Amino acid sequence: MAKINRLKSILVEKNRTNLWLASQLRVNPTTVSKWCTNSSQPDILMMLRIAQLLDIGIKDFYDDSIVEQYEVWQQ
Repeated sequence: MAKINRLKSILVEKNRTNLWLASQLRVNPTTVSKWCTNSSQPDILMMLRIAQLLDIGIKDFYDDSIVEQYEVWQQ
């Protein structure tokens, strides 16, 4: 499975847990777990909420390989 987002790593860096994030977002912990394993992705509005809660930029949310692909597409 492709690594699209860095949510699991970011949670570790911020000393936060899946359960904390699920509670803050009022979603099922299983949903956050799926995002952390990249088996599913949050929608754009949810990503904005996650970025705000974790004090990160949207670009920081994505794996470097995804960011690089996007930058190539922009050229």
